[in-house]
Amino acid sequence: MKKIFFLSIIAVFFTSCISTKELTYLQPNTTSKSDSIRVAQEVSKPYRVQTNDILSINIKALDQKLVEMFSVSQTNGQTQASPQTLFFNGYTVDDHGNIRVPILGEVNVLGYTTDEVRQKIEKQLLEEYFRKEANIFVTVKLAGLRYTINGEIGSPGTNVLYQDRATIMEAIANSGDIPITGNRKEVQIIRKFAHGFETYSIDLTKESAMNSPYFYIQPNDYIIVKPLKQKTWGTGVTGVQSVATIMTAISLITTLLVLSKTL
Repeated sequence: MKKIFFLSIIAVFFTSCISTKELTYLQPNTTSKSDSIRVAQEVSKPYRVQTNDILSINIKALDQKLVEMFSVSQTNGQTQASPQTLFFNGYTVDDHGNIRVPILGEVNVLGYTTDEVRQKIEKQLLEEYFRKEANIFVTVKLAGLRYTINGEIGSPGTNVLYQDRATIMEAIANSGDIPITGNRKEVQIIRKFAHGFETYSIDLTKESAMNSPYFYIQPNDYIIVKPLKQKTWGTGVTGVQSVATIMTAISLITTLLVLSKTL
């Protein structure tokens, strides 16, 4: 009886504990004999503008008064780049893939990269309104990488990274990291495309995750971090917690048995 009792404790102990392999990010392939640092391959393609994206367009010239109408509102000579300002003063891509630019009117940007949008606007300005002597300088950027993350994460919600490119690791770190009860092996990404939404799972415990086309996030990505089974079992996520839970249960059962015999 005692043997079965101790074997049961050991079984629960090992099944409820979370190993370091489930918590460590980007673990290298153990079969590889090379100790050299491998540079991650750049597998992601340039992002192409989609509907509901917000673009930040900045146009400069020798005579800045000529192009002031193209810039977002300014205070004390400094451009305000808060999310609220970009939402109200940025250029939102409508359902037809167009943005409305002063003087130029509607410009179709759907499916273009930000660099291609820059070239398109710059060319149209030079051909129709300005001369080369004006030294037109156009900058086009996405108004931040907006993503939503839910599930087993430190700070769930919608966040914006003001970068041209960002990895899912940066998005997770920016959201408070995945706690010990989060499943790093099956992080789900829901991504919007022109034809609809696609869902993909990525294993962040493997180094090969860096080669995934989903390693770099895109605007409006929805990230879901699932909980580990140990969380639902309720026996604890560490050895100490598991033993404490088991001992509490055994003490309760023993007390009930003693009380039932005395009654």
